[in-house]
Amino acid sequence: MNWHWRDWATDPEQLRRLKLLAGVPLFAGLSRRQLGKLLVKLFEKRYVPEETIFREGDPGKALFIVYEGRISITRTTDTDRPLAVLGPGAYFGELALIDDQPRFAGARADEETTLLILYKSHFDDLIEGHKALAVHIMANLLKTLASYVRAEQSRREPRAPKSTVALAETSQTAAERPRR
Repeated sequence: MNWHWRDWATDPEQLRRLKLLAGVPLFAGLSRRQLGKLLVKLFEKRYVPEETIFREGDPGKALFIVYEGRISITRTTDTDRPLAVLGPGAYFGELALIDDQPRFAGARADEETTLLILYKSHFDDLIEGHKALAVHIMANLLKTLASYVRAEQSRREPRAPKSTVALAETSQTAAERPRR
């Protein structure tokens, strides 16, 4: 039996994967053709409920996209509740596309789950010859990382009481007034 690109590209399951990828913020702005190039680099893997995808401290080797099912991101210090619960279209492990530093948290399947996996080596191969694709993905990755930094900053910075803010605004307004 001969394999034909057209059969693969029009397969309903492949079209469903393409549609999912188009909705992943990390791949925003990619053309259908670029998404197709990305899709052929993805590895699909199924997980059973409670199966570990990776543990906190494992080296980062891949980006994961939830195709079906649900996963929990957990830390060993927060055993009671997950940091996040992710469903179809969500992604995690994106820092592995940058380096192979140890994972900040672990991930496990909460139910029957199918993940699309992009290994760093496949990502490197993909972007090597496709500058526009690389620029889009890296720009989106930077936006994601910036949002993490902002969220952490807002979580750590105590908010000033409203009265203090009002006093600061009043003082500033008085200082800006022209003297007579």
